[in-house]
Amino acid sequence: MNSEWKQWVYEKTAKPFFLSIHPESAHYLAQNLLGLSKKLPFVFPVLESLMTYSSDRLKTKVAGIEFVNPVGLGAGFDKTGELYPFLSRLGFGSIEVGTITGQAQPGNPKPRIFRYSEDEALINRMGFNNPGADVAEETIRKQKKNCIRGINVGKTKIISEENAVDDYVYSLKKLIPYADYAVINISSPNTPGLRNFQKKENFTKLMEGIRSGLGGKFPIPTFVKFAPDMEKEELKSLLELLPDSKLSGVILTNTTIDKSVLSRYPNVEKEGGVSGKPLRQRSTEFVRYAYSILKGSLPIIGVGGINSGEAALEKILAGADLVQLYTGYVYNGPFLPVRILEYLDGVLKRTGAKSISELVGKNKI
Repeated sequence: MNSEWKQWVYEKTAKPFFLSIHPESAHYLAQNLLGLSKKLPFVFPVLESLMTYSSDRLKTKVAGIEFVNPVGLGAGFDKTGELYPFLSRLGFGSIEVGTITGQAQPGNPKPRIFRYSEDEALINRMGFNNPGADVAEETIRKQKKNCIRGINVGKTKIISEENAVDDYVYSLKKLIPYADYAVINISSPNTPGLRNFQKKENFTKLMEGIRSGLGGKFPIPTFVKFAPDMEKEELKSLLELLPDSKLSGVILTNTTIDKSVLSRYPNVEKEGGVSGKPLRQRSTEFVRYAYSILKGSLPIIGVGGINSGEAALEKILAGADLVQLYTGYVYNGPFLPVRILEYLDGVLKRTGAKSISELVGKNKI
């Protein structure tokens, strides 16, 4: 069964049901269905065979890490680490767990996620709901790691900006032993004051503090995640600090607070960040601009509006070494990774390129 036929089956069966219920309820239902597979051991080999696509051309090395393919699941889908054993077998090249904070927190009051189906978009103001670093460590350390795992950490809401360094360091010390790479999230719009760390002086102080707290260096490749709402000159000033910060790369981008990208604007939720298709162009522009500054010296992970092979290729040609899905996965379902990988491999074969890295930053092919 090819990926287009699989997608057609999904579109006619499960998708209408999932889109008919509240988005957070749909998310938890999907989680429960994955968890149910524990009791049905024959299910996952079947799912894995349907959702996996392998090709040597798709293998890529980024920040010293060997990825079997460049398509990852972004932070936000698995906020606890509990789903990693299942998600890691659904065709992704990497799974990013989190965002995890130093202390457990329930997140913002419900409702806190809103679907805009006509735009294939979400507004979320989840607020880093997660069990905290201690519980996440207990969950993750028991798992067999069969796919590249990233750990995304953020600041606990009740912790002041002045004490943020200790909060980040606590989470990283707990979770780094079980991760291939780490992400320092300073770009969510749903934790008050978090984006203040995207100001140059605050950024430098935070990164120096975290690095010092970890013994003077980042023990594993560590990325920072930026928002798409800053001016390009602001982004440039931060990108130029990355080498001295000893960070391994950058993730572009988080959600946008610009609601005008939605077709229902201004009749939309006022609080929260927009993700999905309306973010595609802006995040790609940020990737392209960052690549023009970094010139390949540090890797870029591109996120935002990736709902097809074409959208993934757009990010790669703009300068992304890897891409991540989230909202596109919510709308297009579990066969999206395999469809993207088939498309990218077809492009590589057609162009004679031997690896994804040969396409990074080429703008056009």
